[in-house]
Amino acid sequence: MIRDRSIEEIFDGNYYSPGDMVLVGCSDCAGCSECCRNTGDSIILDPWDMYMLTKGTGKTFTDMIEREIEIRLVDGLILPNLMQHHESDETGERSGREDAPDLLSGDHCPFLSQAGRCSIHPFRPGMCRLYPMGRYYTEGGFRYILQKDECTDREKTSVLLQDWLGIENLARYESYILDWHDFKGQAEESLHILTQKSRESVTRYILQIFFVHPYEVKLDFYAQYDARMEICRQALADILPK
Repeated sequence: MIRDRSIEEIFDGNYYSPGDMVLVGCSDCAGCSECCRNTGDSIILDPWDMYMLTKGTGKTFTDMIEREIEIRLVDGLILPNLMQHHESDETGERSGREDAPDLLSGDHCPFLSQAGRCSIHPFRPGMCRLYPMGRYYTEGGFRYILQKDECTDREKTSVLLQDWLGIENLARYESYILDWHDFKGQAEESLHILTQKSRESVTRYILQIFFVHPYEVKLDFYAQYDARMEICRQALADILPK
């Protein structure tokens, strides 16, 4: 998602790599779930997120749409994001002991438990793993940044960034993230030459191929992503840059 603030306004002045220590540790967020609340529609999902959510919850895009995720226009493309639930919207069964504290109140992530903990932590989206870090994209790559105005109310400890992200085969994941970022940029730029009807057709096709069509969770994600990307680029060859 394109941000309308300069990098100088956002970060602490340093660029980080996975092998660097970053001041983000917060005792496993014990007693706090602020980053899971009042996020609006800002937790945009990418294909890896969709695969991981399907793998972890057993639910497909179709199962989750309008329950845990919704779609909206993001920089010209139709992409899914985590929905915000409100306490009054909760209709499912409560988990845990009857005397367990219920910390749900106000707007919150649909996967936040009654005790105020992330119920999908092992397979949470990349944006959740990254926070309060961010990515600063440059030509041909990106660097990690620490967002200075995010998660400021708790005393922090230093953590190895690659451990903070907790992503298996991080180098392959980073290569995928860069490819997805570049593809989105190319697609967004190409949409400007199309009619409104054609733009809607293309954006819905991208949503269908990368999100709606279920992933095989027993198979490698990256192989499935590469295959879908090849099909997509062939289908959109007339509008995407050569």
